[in-house]
Amino acid sequence: MPEVSRTREASRVPDASLSAAAVAVLTTADAAAKARLSRATAAAWRRGESADIGTHRPPQEPGRPARPELKSPREMPRRRVGSGARGRGALLHALAHIELNAIDLAWDIVARFTDQELPRAFYDDWVGVADEEARHFTLLSGRLAELDMTYGDLPAHAGLWQAALDTRQDLLVRLAVVPLVFEARGLDVTPGMIAKFEQAGDSVSADILRIIYRDEIGHVAVGKRWFDFVAAARGLDAAKTWRELVRIHYKGRLKAPFNTAGRAAAGMPEDLYSPLAE
Repeated sequence: MPEVSRTREASRVPDASLSAAAVAVLTTADAAAKARLSRATAAAWRRGESADIGTHRPPQEPGRPARPELKSPREMPRRRVGSGARGRGALLHALAHIELNAIDLAWDIVARFTDQELPRAFYDDWVGVADEEARHFTLLSGRLAELDMTYGDLPAHAGLWQAALDTRQDLLVRLAVVPLVFEARGLDVTPGMIAKFEQAGDSVSADILRIIYRDEIGHVAVGKRWFDFVAAARGLDAAKTWRELVRIHYKGRLKAPFNTAGRAAAGMPEDLYSPLAE
């Protein structure tokens, strides 16, 4: 278990703190610029350009480009990989939108909970997640360009940021829901999408999804590691507490079938989540 250390001393240069940098990414509206700034900020953190976490607060809503048009889940059309290049592009567009939101979710967890005693390793992990989510968005948007599409061409899901708002009051709830429900669900569905792209003869897109799948196992593992850490610091049983929090804060039940191998690789044994399954 990581050792707790104090890393939130008041910064002599406040704008150089990690939380200030996180807010800068969050408030960037242009999608490509957000991804570039996310990667540059992560690289600067790894170089040790600032050791201060700071206390800058994240915005209620992140910056967003004028396009795509955001719609409710009921208004979103179904996407089919097998319906030609346009169908494959529509799925890639939806995935790019998810990754853009994932960039913001990673930087939000960096900045939102700086009032708690967290070790530097916590910030190292989530900065790394933010870096990889930005790489995913860049890969997907580049593939869209190869298919004569641009992020913003199609409507996108309006509710993805809601998870951040619903879990903003408690770090343990955030960890329980975002990485260990939503991102874990990505482990269940991504192998099937890879297979569909391969069946459609699109090995380039399939290879991008393989990169995303590999990284997302690591992201779920980060969420599990820090959920267990925070639960232990509060004297709670991690597995029991996770199930209780999911029942309270996640609308609905977890959907089988599960990718038990992928989840196990991320540190989620089947007996953790199977009691919550439909």
